Amino acid sequence: MTKALLEIKNLETFYGPIQAVRGITLEVEQGKITTILGGNGAGKTTILKTISATLVPQKGTITFEGKEIQHLEPNQIVEYGISHVPEGREIFPLLTVKENLILGAYLRKDRVGIQRDLALVYDYFPVLQERENQQAGYLSGGQQQMIAIGRALMARPKLMLLDEPSLGLSPLLVKEIFEIILRMNTEEKVSILLVEQNAKIALKMGSYGYVLEVGRIVMEDTCTKLLTNENIEEFYLGTQEEGSQGKRRWKKRKTWA
Repeated sequence: MTKALLEIKNLETFYGPIQAVRGITLEVEQGKITTILGGNGAGKTTILKTISATLVPQKGTITFEGKEIQHLEPNQIVEYGISHVPEGREIFPLLTVKENLILGAYLRKDRVGIQRDLALVYDYFPVLQERENQQAGYLSGGQQQMIAIGRALMARPKLMLLDEPSLGLSPLLVKEIFEIILRMNTEEKVSILLVEQNAKIALKMGSYGYVLEVGRIVMEDTCTKLLTNENIEEFYLGTQEEGSQGKRRWKKRKTWA
């Protein structure tokens, strides 16, 4: 890839004595959607948390717009132009919808710009404007996901980290959420690093993808090629006979390495 907005090299991150990320190297291209696939425990969420500085890497570098950022605090990461939409949304349930959204702009000083971006969020998610004075905890899971994405957009990010935005949502809401994510990418020029359980929709939206296994990248390619790769089709896009996946997966993983 060229024109990398974000570069990660030889990243290693631990949870206490347990190593979750093992020498990861990847890039996010300016203006593109880059996706990370992998099973539970593969290290996908850990990578996003390390980029946003909620976890500290033991080794490796994270470079954003040519500057190393792995030593920065989370608020500094936001100031640099990176917003994180975490798995599980993590909204403030006792605050109103509007208060949750405004919190996304807590580092900004431009009141006119904040109001303009609030209007933009409401344009993307009209239901949030209808319910802006309701406590966020009373909204549906899909609407709470809209709040989380809208809150991240209020920071005016250059790069948005999206962790499982379809988790727990109906197919109809998944389609709506991803249409809006694609609009943000094309209309607002927000680059996106996407971790997503729905591999098919992630690969159809993305330009480049990485596949993780046990903290390591075992495959990378354009999303177009990954969509037609037999390993990806078998383990992420298709179905498996119950009881046979483990043995067959191990054979495939050995061919990836």
